[in-house]
Amino acid sequence: MEEHFWTCGAENARATTATNAVMVFPYPPGILQGDQIWTHLRERTGWRSVVMAERRVTRCDDIAILTYRVSAEKNDVPIYNALWASTYLNDNGKWLRIAHQQTAVT
Repeated sequence: MEEHFWTCGAENARATTATNAVMVFPYPPGILQGDQIWTHLRERTGWRSVVMAERRVTRCDDIAILTYRVSAEKNDVPIYNALWASTYLNDNGKWLRIAHQQTAVT
């Protein structure tokens, strides 16, 4: 799911994200919620490759936190390196992202 978040566009990400989710991106844009997320992601999708390392999953009942280091690239943009954390809720058998945070690594 996280790899698709990077490579399959904003609509795919939206399908696996709760309506009231919160996402924290490096400033700007900063903290986004609801439709603000999709306005931001429409302009920033299209990564052609993504490499994830240091993957970890922490699970407690119906909540899972996925953390990893990522290196992603797309045409005409410098390689993006960051630390990511996404929190998912199992909502009646469907995992939905309820929170996401990323920190750029230089």
